[in-house]
Amino acid sequence: MPFEVVTVPCLEDNYAYLVNGPDGVAVIDAPEAEPIIAALDARGWTPGVIMLTHHHWDHVQAVDALKVKYNCMVMGPKDEEDQLPKLDFALPDGFSGGKDEGLCQVISVPGHTLGHVAFYYPKGGAVFTADSLMALGCGRLFEGTADMMWESLKKLAALPPETMVYSGHEYTASNAKFALTIDPENAQLISRVQDIETARAENRPTAQVPLALELATNPFLRADDPAIRKGLNMEDATDAEVFAEIRARKDQF
Repeated sequence: MPFEVVTVPCLEDNYAYLVNGPDGVAVIDAPEAEPIIAALDARGWTPGVIMLTHHHWDHVQAVDALKVKYNCMVMGPKDEEDQLPKLDFALPDGFSGGKDEGLCQVISVPGHTLGHVAFYYPKGGAVFTADSLMALGCGRLFEGTADMMWESLKKLAALPPETMVYSGHEYTASNAKFALTIDPENAQLISRVQDIETARAENRPTAQVPLALELATNPFLRADDPAIRKGLNMEDATDAEVFAEIRARKDQF
């Protein structure tokens, strides 16, 4: 069975994802029941599992409704087990399960929350990052520190560049405007911003992109870039310090 990902817009700007592979169908994050059910029913799919990245309400509030309808399992990060809907299986960092394109690895990516995880499908060529790495951005530091988030982003940046990144929110247009304030001479970023404007005008999602594009254009992944460091007058700072400054500026943007 081929590996297939379906993007499901939910709430105002959230995304859930349906992953169909050799082991069946998984729902990654559950922001809103109705659009997820509609997407599943349209394809005749029945999910075997709901996989949660972190405990925030806009990623978990549809769990109960989906579990009642489909009688599926619920999995989520072990480090947030006491903050999540009841889990059938708590996922530790490094856990892997599934086969072939459905093989999934759990990557701990704290920062946005302390127990946030990403789901990486190495043979499927996909990583679901929710509110850790986001298209042209990263999540706010609600619970973790800048050092934590920088280390988390480095883990994700080390994945194969052809990996597709599926993040949790349609924040790309606002993230793009901020990215230009940090990296205004980046020709690839300038071109990407134009593509984003076109896509959003046509109501197309933009939070699903190859990692290579993020590495080339996302300032939060490029704290080691000499041009960015020079622009921030931080040539002698550590990468983590440069990242923290970019994050602080985004919070004030």
